[in-house]
Amino acid sequence: MLRIGLSGGIGAGKSTVSATFSELGGIVVDGDVIAREVVEPGTEGLAKLVDAFGEQILHDDGALNRPALAAIAFSDEEKRKTLNGIVHPLVAHRRSELIAAAAEDAVIVEDIPLLVESGMAPMFPLVVIVHADEDVRVKRLIEHRGFTEEDARARIAAQANEEQRRAVADVWLDNAGTTAALVSAARALWHERIVPFAHNLHENRPAHCEPVLVPYDPTWPDQAQRILARLNTACGHRAVRIDHIGSTAVPGLDAKDVIDVQVTVGSLDVADELREALTTAGYVCMPITADVGKPDARSTAAEFDHSDDDALWHKRIHCSADPGRPTNVHLRVDGWPGQQFALLFVDWLRANPDAQADYLALKRQVVAQGHTETGSYADAKEPWLLDAYRRAWAWADATGWRP
Repeated sequence: MLRIGLSGGIGAGKSTVSATFSELGGIVVDGDVIAREVVEPGTEGLAKLVDAFGEQILHDDGALNRPALAAIAFSDEEKRKTLNGIVHPLVAHRRSELIAAAAEDAVIVEDIPLLVESGMAPMFPLVVIVHADEDVRVKRLIEHRGFTEEDARARIAAQANEEQRRAVADVWLDNAGTTAALVSAARALWHERIVPFAHNLHENRPAHCEPVLVPYDPTWPDQAQRILARLNTACGHRAVRIDHIGSTAVPGLDAKDVIDVQVTVGSLDVADELREALTTAGYVCMPITADVGKPDARSTAAEFDHSDDDALWHKRIHCSADPGRPTNVHLRVDGWPGQQFALLFVDWLRANPDAQADYLALKRQVVAQGHTETGSYADAKEPWLLDAYRRAWAWADATGWRP
């Protein structure tokens, strides 16, 4: 099962994307629909709203008067928090019931208006945000939903801003144009990314990515932050720490367009316990169980003093099933040499431009020699990395580096 978080500001066009995904086979769990359902007459939700805001939020027949509630609840921050504190838990419970009833290979599209505001984005393997500029949204709300301009801008101001939405968006659908253009973009996203993602996940297969070097992408750190937030949610207290590692973590360094992340755990047993949670988050388990061991050349500091034990190079690795964001998630044990070197290597490269240039030259050479498969590419770099292991630990000793 692949769960997608879909959101966007009021008037942005989220409902159009939701309807398109539904037509293409997605099971849409609509937060707006559920939010109405949980406050129907006779429900616990409506009773709580009346207790909080008074009977003036009701029609004569006892049904919720939504404009009256909005006028009160959106008048200040505390009242809005009260409203959300009542409705959000009820919506979440009903959402869980609907998802539990879906098939194992389903694509669940969770249409959540306040996805960003509620902090729920890291719960999803993929987050799609639909966006339109404020003036465009105000015009739509006035023309199609009967808002006054004042009410429209108040509702927009009460929601997340563009910067907050961009921070969580794996996919950004701009709806500045026609409805037809938005539908076309949503259909392309479904067929080119969502369906392959769901299929890969169901088959426990990673997204394919050839080792082609690309210029440094300044958005890699932001992409990594979304991945780290997702992994923090999936791993919880079982992760000692989670770090962006590898070449994409080194500013200015050309690299494969693959984000590498290290999840530090207390033991390999803990790493194995995380398998289901990571798969649910979109990261499938691979058969690789160890890094290439290296002779002990670590710091003379006591905390790095280990014998040459191949078992200390064991790990687990999960790879993203999402073809739009290839990712390697390395699970290594706290204090083991592979875990320490992954952290050291990034800091060493950042601090040593000459080493960074050497590493880039090596990668270009490896690709030029025809090592275009992932395994071959990695193996061809090992002799250089063995020497880099010694040099990096010498630098750690000289500078007093600690992870």
